[in-house]
Parts: sequence; C-alpha cells; structure tokens
Amino acid sequence: MAYYQRHIFFCCNQRDGNERPCCNGKGASAMRDYAKQRVKQLGLDGAGKVRVNQAGCLDRCEEGPCAVVYPEAVWYTYVDRADIDEIVKEHLQHGRIVERLRI
Repeated sequence: MAYYQRHIFFCCNQRDGNERPCCNGKGASAMRDYAKQRVKQLGLDGAGKVRVNQAGCLDRCEEGPCAVVYPEAVWYTYVDRADIDEIVKEHLQHGRIVERLRI
C-alpha cells in the first residue's frame, strides 16, 4: 500500500526571461500554498491521505499553471482559488476527476 492515497504536484518552475512561459509566473507557488492549507483544514493531510508538493518543471508550462494528481496521473490547470477548491474537494477528497480543469 502506498504511503499516501493521493499526491498532488504543483509545477512551480520559474524561468528567467520570456522564452517560454513558466507556471510560477502564473501564481503557482501561491496556489500550492493555498491547496496545502485547504487540505490541512479539511483533515485530508498525513499518512494514508493526501500530500501536496512543489515540483520543478513538469514540462507543460504552456498549458499552465499545471498540477498532476497521482496515482491517477490526472493533469490539471487552474486559474484561481475556486479552481483549487474544486480540485481539492472533488478529486483529492472524493476521488472524482474535475473534467473542466483537466489538460
């Protein structure tokens, strides 16, 4: 059995210059922090539950900001806290994929 039921990784890559977009330039670190806060508030954090992590470049920054949930390997994009709330509630808490945010 896995240590966590679900693991969400937020791309928090920060690139220098403007050659390619980067997720952190679109607020990814703040949204990761918010997701971590919401997971804790809902009692979803800890062993056997959910882990929220920062990742380096996940190489989908053009579609970003992006995050990926494992073990389902579902990729998401998001715009604001309401999107994060929906991902946390629907996918991380109830196991239902949020199709409208899927990439």
